[in-house]
Amino acid sequence: MKHRGRQAEVMFTPAGIITITTDFGHEGPFVATVKGRILERLPEARIIDVTHEVPVYWPAEAGFWLARAYSYFPQGTVHLAVVDPGVGTKRDIIAVLADGHLFLAPDNGLLAPVVTRVGAAVIHRLDLPRVTSRFNLPPTSATFHGRDIFAPLAAEIAAGRAAPVDLGPEITEIVPSWVDEPVVSEGQVAGVVITIDHFGNLITNIDARLLEGFQTPLVRTGGHRFALRRTYGDVRPGDYLGLINSFGVVEIARAEQSAAEALGLGRGAPVTIVEG
Repeated sequence: MKHRGRQAEVMFTPAGIITITTDFGHEGPFVATVKGRILERLPEARIIDVTHEVPVYWPAEAGFWLARAYSYFPQGTVHLAVVDPGVGTKRDIIAVLADGHLFLAPDNGLLAPVVTRVGAAVIHRLDLPRVTSRFNLPPTSATFHGRDIFAPLAAEIAAGRAAPVDLGPEITEIVPSWVDEPVVSEGQVAGVVITIDHFGNLITNIDARLLEGFQTPLVRTGGHRFALRRTYGDVRPGDYLGLINSFGVVEIARAEQSAAEALGLGRGAPVTIVEG
């Protein structure tokens, strides 16, 4: 994925806030030790968990949520995201400066949705020998870069002791997302289910803006069709519906029940919006 960022320096003033997005789950000490590394260097850091329930080894979902959640935080927030099946290999680490926020993640497609959504971004590739020496990083485990590399660097950036330019060279090409962007053609928009929430709602990667011009949109998936409604209460319990959810994307729901379980659909299921 090639990207042309703004060549002029983008302003970033650290706010002392660090968000964390991972696939670590909540079993064991993994999330806690990442936070410990941050607090070791920045005791006053305000740490916010976005989610640790991303499906393991699937950066596409982490990037989807981060691209849609970051704007609810103040500019100057550092967003640390680790879904890293290539940990310990030669995969790169990148820092993306966009919309007054700093994103730090493996270069494995995770941050492609952020770059695509924001548009203007400056991207730096981590020069690990340089940052290890300059910021006195701890001995690095081959399997836990989230704790040993990402966490201390996020703290240094949030503290204002490290700027993106200090991390390594600026680049214009990163690994693309594992999930293609929706395809828009005359009279229809085609995307996929990107995630399933706690309620069993099927959340797609189709943004509401892509439906401009539709008069009576219908959501099609798995051989079914659902009208697009405003909210869950617009149908009877047990009925299906499509809607634009609170993050501005198309969602397939079953009122007061799990749409995913009843329809037998999951991540990657094709979804098409057509004119009714």
